[in-house]
Amino acid sequence: MRSLRQASLLFTAVLWSFSVSWSQDKDKEYLVSCIGFYNVENLFDTLNSENTIDEEYTPEGKNAWTSERYMEKLDRLSEVISQLGEEYSPDGVAVLGLAEVENRSVIEDLVATDRLKNRNYAIVHYDSPDRRGVDVGLVYNPSYFTVESSSSHVLKIEGMDDFYTRDQLLVSGQFLGERMHFIVGHWPSRRGGEKRSSPLRQAAADLARSIIDSIQVAENGTAKIVLMGDLNDDPTNKSVKNNLNTCGDKDDLEEGQLFNASMGHFKKGIGTLAWRDTWNLFDQMILTPQLVNGDFNGQNFYKFVVFNKPFLMQSSGRFRGYPFRSFAGGQYLGGYADHFPVYTVLLKEKK
Repeated sequence: MRSLRQASLLFTAVLWSFSVSWSQDKDKEYLVSCIGFYNVENLFDTLNSENTIDEEYTPEGKNAWTSERYMEKLDRLSEVISQLGEEYSPDGVAVLGLAEVENRSVIEDLVATDRLKNRNYAIVHYDSPDRRGVDVGLVYNPSYFTVESSSSHVLKIEGMDDFYTRDQLLVSGQFLGERMHFIVGHWPSRRGGEKRSSPLRQAAADLARSIIDSIQVAENGTAKIVLMGDLNDDPTNKSVKNNLNTCGDKDDLEEGQLFNASMGHFKKGIGTLAWRDTWNLFDQMILTPQLVNGDFNGQNFYKFVVFNKPFLMQSSGRFRGYPFRSFAGGQYLGGYADHFPVYTVLLKEKK
């Protein structure tokens, strides 16, 4: 296992240019860590599970989901995950949130692949009531993060007793010697139309905000929290902008606001998924102000990245440039996923 000394990089003029407070010392050294999120698009095993609608992901189902296809999917995903954050840290992502995983078993298979097994990723996962049987989960490198507690939070909609969706996952612990919290979400889809389904995502935002606020109260407003997930809304949509109360400029944060690290990319037209020739940035990273205050004595935000390398894109045809996914139009393509992954780079001054 690599040591943290090996996981550190030397940042000089690049970081110095962001703050005049560093003008007296351009040779500071920082521990670098990366926090990622990836909607892996229907990572199902080949078994027909009870109480879920996953028959299509069986060998006899319409997707002819055989062991060979499942193993190819794992190999494809491991190819991506193994590269996330590597340009900043040789250990890649220290913490990775996942969406659209069927169960703990598929996550175990994923982290056991040849490309990832040496990372020694550990897993946090809870079964959620989503009717398709997809959950969120979190994997982490124990040399960076020690889990102290975790919990799964159910989204309930008043007057909709038959509504079931993914739970929101909260994992808390020590990250390189600091207490940090990670929330992984996969908010309700836009099925039925964006406007009609918007109240469901607003309710999901309210739930996420209540989790964040409760942590802040318990820690006297000093909590370092990363909310990550496929929010099925863009940074400017009401659920994210208003209900969650976010701002895309860390220098303009007002009391009570959260920093949306994804906003800058969205304004530049950079997305994580495409639909009818329009790019959306549903896969977001949202941070509490304590992670963006410029105090690198502790973990602090440096950069947000959409991992959209050419090998992850369709190379030809009508959907050239779109994410290269596993299925499209009922046809097996053997790609990766219909979303690009994202990650955030954190720095901490090395004493």
